[in-house]
Amino acid sequence: MFEEKLIEKIDICNEILKDCQNELYLNMRFLDVALHSLKSEPTMRVQSTATDGNLFSYNPIFLIEQYKVGNVSINRCYLHSMFHCLFGHIWNKKEQEELSLWNLACDISIEYIIDGLPYRCLRNPPKPYRRAVYEGLLKKISVIHAEGVFHLLEKAELDIRVVARMIQEFTVDDHSLWEKDSSTPKIPIEQQNKWKDLQDKMQTELETFSKEAAEDSKGLLEQLHVENRERYDYRTFLKKFSVLKEEIQVDMDSFDYIFYNYGMELYGNMPLIEPQETKEIQKIEDFVIVIDTSMSCKACLVQKFLEETYSILNQSESFCRTFCIHIIQCDERVQSDVVIENQKQLEQYMQQFQVKGMGGTDFRPAFDYIDTLLAKKVFHKLRGLIYFTDGYGRYPLKKPPYDTAFVFFQEDYLDVDVPPWAIKLVLDEQQLVY
Repeated sequence: MFEEKLIEKIDICNEILKDCQNELYLNMRFLDVALHSLKSEPTMRVQSTATDGNLFSYNPIFLIEQYKVGNVSINRCYLHSMFHCLFGHIWNKKEQEELSLWNLACDISIEYIIDGLPYRCLRNPPKPYRRAVYEGLLKKISVIHAEGVFHLLEKAELDIRVVARMIQEFTVDDHSLWEKDSSTPKIPIEQQNKWKDLQDKMQTELETFSKEAAEDSKGLLEQLHVENRERYDYRTFLKKFSVLKEEIQVDMDSFDYIFYNYGMELYGNMPLIEPQETKEIQKIEDFVIVIDTSMSCKACLVQKFLEETYSILNQSESFCRTFCIHIIQCDERVQSDVVIENQKQLEQYMQQFQVKGMGGTDFRPAFDYIDTLLAKKVFHKLRGLIYFTDGYGRYPLKKPPYDTAFVFFQEDYLDVDVPPWAIKLVLDEQQLVY
C-alpha cells in the first residue's frame, strides 16, 4: 500500500516537472536544450531539491507541497538549479571554510537573474530586504555574479546573524550534491563541457535571434558575458611582451641523465654529457604601461592594477639585466611619463605613486606620444603596450606597430568594444598571480 502511494506521488511529480519545463520553454525558448538537460530523480536524501549537473533530485513530498502553493514556486526552483549548472557553480572548487559564503553568493546571483525576468510564470515580487541587498551590491559591482558577490562577502566580514538572514532569504535548493565525489572523474568534465557549450549557444541566441528576449533578460545576459569571458593568467599574459634572450646559467631542461649516468658507470668519473651553460628564457626588455586617469576611472582600481603588475615585475626572472619601462598617466592628454630602468626605481615609484589628471578620456594622445618616442629611438625593442582603463574613450583608428592590450578590472567592468587590432583583457583578483 505504501509503495503504491509512493509510486503515485512520483507519477504526480513527473507530471508537475513536465508542466514546469513546458511553461518555462513557452516563455524562454532560448532555454530549450538546457531545460531538458537534467534527468529527474525522486529521492528522500534531500529535503527539497538538488542537482549534480546530471540529475535534478527532488523530494516528492516537498515538490507536491510546493505545487499546492502554486506553479511559480516550482518554476523558480527548477530554473534556479538549472542556472547553477549553466554558470558552472557546482564545479567551482572552494576551501571548506569558504563554502557557506560561496553557496550564498551563488544563490544571490541566481535569484537576482530570476527576479529580473519579466514572465508571469516566475512572478514573485522581491521583498524590500531582497531589493536592498541587490542595490547594495550594485553600488560596488556593475554586474551581480557569483565570484563578484563572493569576494564582496569575504571582504565585508559580516556578522554571522547577517549571513544567516541572507541564507534564509536566498536559499532555494540543496547544494550537498556539489561536493559529491565521483568514481569516474571523466563524467564531471563531460558535464562541464556540456553546460559550457549550452552557455555559449545561449549567449549567441540572445545576441542574435532573440534580441527582444535579451532585453527582457538583461541580468541573465550580463552574467553570460561575465562567465563567457576568456580567462587569463596575468603572468602568462605579460609574457606576450617579453623577448627571447640567452643568459649564462645551467639549462637543466637540456640535460640528458642517461648519457651522464652511462659515462659515470663506464669511466668512473667522466660523464659523456654535461648541462649547457647557457639558457634561452623569455624576459621583459621594453614595454609601456599607460594608466587612464580620467574621472570615470576609479583611483583605487588604478592603484590595485599597478600593485598587481608590480608584484609580478618585481621578480628578477621577469626582467632582462637592462630594461626600459615607461609608465604614462593620460586622460585627455599625457600627464606624466616616468621611465623605470631597474627594480629599485620601480619600488620607489610604487611608494610615491599619485594619480594625475582626472579629466576626460582620449586614448589617442598616449599613442601619439609613444610614436614620438619611437621616432627618437628611445626604445631598443618595444614589444607592446598595456593600457589600463574603463574603456570609455576615443581609440586610434590605425593599428600601432606594437601589440596593445586594454585591461579592465572585473569589479568595475561593463562590456565595451575595443578596436579589432587590440587585445581585451578582463581580470579579477583570483586571476592575478601574486
